[in-house]
Amino acid sequence: MMRPTLEFWYDFSSTYSYLAAQRIESLAEEAGVGVVFRPFLLGPIFATQGLTAAPFEQFPLKGQYMWRDLEREAATLGLPFCRPVPFPQSSVLAARIALVGLEPGWTPAFTRAVFTAQFGRGRNIGESSVLADILAGMDLDSEAVIAGAQGDANKLRLRRMVEEAQARGIFGAPAFVAEDRELFWGNDRLERALDWVTGQARRSELPV
Repeated sequence: MMRPTLEFWYDFSSTYSYLAAQRIESLAEEAGVGVVFRPFLLGPIFATQGLTAAPFEQFPLKGQYMWRDLEREAATLGLPFCRPVPFPQSSVLAARIALVGLEPGWTPAFTRAVFTAQFGRGRNIGESSVLADILAGMDLDSEAVIAGAQGDANKLRLRRMVEEAQARGIFGAPAFVAEDRELFWGNDRLERALDWVTGQARRSELPV
């Protein structure tokens, strides 16, 4: 039988998506669940909610808590942490590049590397040179990949991803969507999402 799958929706500017991206594959493998990477942009979704900035920017106390919490959680997971400056950073090009890698299969590795560059090393992923370095480190032709990412067809593809996220009811990141469209939001709901998917798979195997 085919493995059940879980969609992983993330924006490269999302702090908690950093944590989720570093651990989702190993946890999913243990659970026997496949992961479908879904890079998208939160900005257009925030705009439909009437937000002019991310919630952590609009509420300073919440922002202060978020950075401290992220630092604690990264330490617990053994992940490097460095608060990036400036923040937030543009995630558009990174998302476009991640879409290019879906079919060849290097999107997961690229995703982890971009998140680590930004939140683990404090690099500015809004700069194309930083993304080019990451691609080169993966033995990819950075110029060709970036050119393809900036093509009209791929730009449209990213817009379609945002529309699909909205259709899924996604309002933040990271978000996890099961095959039955059940939605889970936040890094701390990853295990719950996997439990849901495996539970659904078990129930589908029961005799009618």
